Amino acid sequence: MNFQEAESYLLSLGNEVETMKLGLANIRKLLAALGNPETNYLKVQVAGTNGKGSVCAFLDSICLRAGIKTGVFTSPHLVSITERVRIGGNDISEEDFTRLATLVRETSEKLVANDELETVPTYFEQVTAIALVAFSEAKVELGILETGLGGRYDATTAANAEIGAITRVDLDHQEYLGETIEEIAAEKAAIIREDSKVVILHQSREVERVIVRRCREVGVEPIWATTDIQIGRDREIAPYLVATFVTETINYPNILFMDMLGEHQIENASIAIGVAEFLNVRGFPVDADAIADGLGHATNPGRLERIGQKFLLDGAHNVAGANALRAYLDEFVDQPITLIFGAMNDKNVTEIADILFSKVDKIILTQPSNSRAMSPEQLAKVVPPGIENDRVVQSRSATEAIKLAKELLPNDGIVLVTGSLYLVGEVRKQLLTAAGK
Repeated sequence: MNFQEAESYLLSLGNEVETMKLGLANIRKLLAALGNPETNYLKVQVAGTNGKGSVCAFLDSICLRAGIKTGVFTSPHLVSITERVRIGGNDISEEDFTRLATLVRETSEKLVANDELETVPTYFEQVTAIALVAFSEAKVELGILETGLGGRYDATTAANAEIGAITRVDLDHQEYLGETIEEIAAEKAAIIREDSKVVILHQSREVERVIVRRCREVGVEPIWATTDIQIGRDREIAPYLVATFVTETINYPNILFMDMLGEHQIENASIAIGVAEFLNVRGFPVDADAIADGLGHATNPGRLERIGQKFLLDGAHNVAGANALRAYLDEFVDQPITLIFGAMNDKNVTEIADILFSKVDKIILTQPSNSRAMSPEQLAKVVPPGIENDRVVQSRSATEAIKLAKELLPNDGIVLVTGSLYLVGEVRKQLLTAAGK
């Protein structure tokens, strides 16, 4: 296969959420047939509802500054599937991705031919395997794995990470994870094993109770992310935040967050600090300077990312993400906002719209190129009462939405793109291409 053929093959396996299989048997058989590459390095698995990608970005940035060779697996990607597999701070090359995709495909098909599997592993399972093999070949010291969905049956859980981290837990993907916050928290907490360590966040009592109970069941003493945090605000450097973190052992004063915007990133940073300090205990050379420098220079594209002077991109795709975005807009954006909005059909779009739509001046409803995407007509039905019809327009594609936004945008306004990381990725690709990047 060439790179395009590898992409086409993986896409032919179906949408990674719609074709998800609950269970680890397939991915474990696949990894065993590949020689269990995940056993060749230490691993951190990050689970939760929001903030997983940010914690991975913070931790990767810290480790790179400490001289630790990392492999990072995240999902979904924004522009290229190679973004999902990063080694030493760089995306995997198309050549290496293609070679490993071919290996994983051939191994999967051989397992089916030998009646060891009924069907080939899913899109997400095969990409997870590609990442784990890539990390082994590159001889990384630490693999950082973002859980795709839930935790108990997510393909990344088959890697048996020695260290876990759980971000804020909220309602999302209820059709897969359970209707209550306690059920969802239990799925996330299932990544905690008796031979692991876990960094957890103080949050709602319902969620904390579930996670702590899981820790007790498997005999793990959790590491609590610090809550001793002072956040400074200086209008001269807005919208950037300055924060001081104090843990049991170290004081990290006046860290300026250059790219990770929004106050919600502070708690994600506190989780990364907890993991980094534990890595230091495990013998990795992670000192206070590496932690402070890594936090200040971490990046996570598509999350409160500004492109040029006019576009703000944020992958808020659930209620918690929408609330974090709204808090940022209320504090730091006083310009007229033209919104480009698209969403998947399994999201609480009505509540997301209630949170965001009243803040903006114009609304462009559009449809990302994804089989789970809602149509503009479907989105129009959730526009909150009180939003005048002349403030809302529909478009059939991201390309058309960008064109409309530029036409509708006042000179002093900005364009906000949100509701789906898939939409953010499409818009981001077009904007960067237009800018010659």
